[in-house]
Amino acid sequence: MTEMVYGAVPAQNGEPVLPKWWRTIDKWAFSCVLILFGVGILLGLAASPPLAEKNGFEPFYYVHKQAVFGGMALLAMMLTSMMSPVTVRRLAVMGFVVAFVALMLLPVFGTDYGKGAVRWYSLGFASVQPSEFLKPGFVVVAAWMMAASQEINGPPGLSWSFALVLAIVGFLALQPDFGQAALMLFGWGVMYFVAGAPIILLLIMAGGIVAVGSFAYSNSEHFAGRINGFLSPDVDPTSQLGYAANAIREGGLFGVGVGEGQVKWSLPDAHTDFIIAVAAEEYGLILVLCIIALYMAIVLRSLLRLMRESDPFIRLAGTGLVAIFGAQAMINMAVAVRLLPAKGMTLPFVSYGGSSLVAGGLALGMLFAFTRARPQGGVKDMIRGRR
Repeated sequence: MTEMVYGAVPAQNGEPVLPKWWRTIDKWAFSCVLILFGVGILLGLAASPPLAEKNGFEPFYYVHKQAVFGGMALLAMMLTSMMSPVTVRRLAVMGFVVAFVALMLLPVFGTDYGKGAVRWYSLGFASVQPSEFLKPGFVVVAAWMMAASQEINGPPGLSWSFALVLAIVGFLALQPDFGQAALMLFGWGVMYFVAGAPIILLLIMAGGIVAVGSFAYSNSEHFAGRINGFLSPDVDPTSQLGYAANAIREGGLFGVGVGEGQVKWSLPDAHTDFIIAVAAEEYGLILVLCIIALYMAIVLRSLLRLMRESDPFIRLAGTGLVAIFGAQAMINMAVAVRLLPAKGMTLPFVSYGGSSLVAGGLALGMLFAFTRARPQGGVKDMIRGRR
């Protein structure tokens, strides 16, 4: 318990892998992830039976699949978190190259599953969304470039990372998937700011994003339809946002009761993009606040650990990973209460989805690997050493 409160102590050389991993990992953040996955299974028991019945499967077909994918995600998270930062970087670079090639080939070999956006590869028994796996790989690669640019006579890593994120955003816009594109830009912008970018440059970038958004609104029916639906003063009660808003109102503080919710029978994405509406209706505001607290705990504890990190690459990569993780959770819940237009974005470790779960496990595994306690001087010691 002492280690969980005051932080893990550095491992000694020659210590076995598992004890060393358990001694150095952030146990509170790791526990929060496990609780989130448990909440996802609980909500899947409520949200998925209507869809299973509609598709002719047994009632808990999607819950079983989520448990399998979740087990794979947790295993990937644990194995990745045991790696050294150098090994994580090598893994991320290889994963990024594969995911980027897959993203480029989506217009030729991908499918849209009738949702108006070509984002997936159909494997018959499952589907794969390359952008989910691209996110953690891109963050680590961009952090590597930015950290290299801070070295004496280092490469122009800031410019390289900017060109890379623009290329990724361009391919995502072709799907179209403006939500993931915005998430990539946000993660890159946070890392760029931490790396020492001037505020004026970030403001220019924000203006560019507004200009691109205006262009997309004028030239993409898919994008314009979602923006118009969000800006409309009246919400269509038969739309996804209408069903979600009504479910949240009906849930109140303590919910209508386990299994008594109705939104799962109306929302086609109740088990994925709008899982928080199911939580709010059946369990009320109490569970929603608990879910928000779990995400906040992971984000804040990770950032506090990264603030003590002296290695620029680890600090940048960890910050980018936690920024994307927290932003995705915030965007998903904000869409459900109509603070943002619909994005088609899952709630990490809670929503159903194989690609989202496994890629999320890899991303958090990388984050935990970067935030593990290591015998080193902190940032303050590094600054003092330069004086």
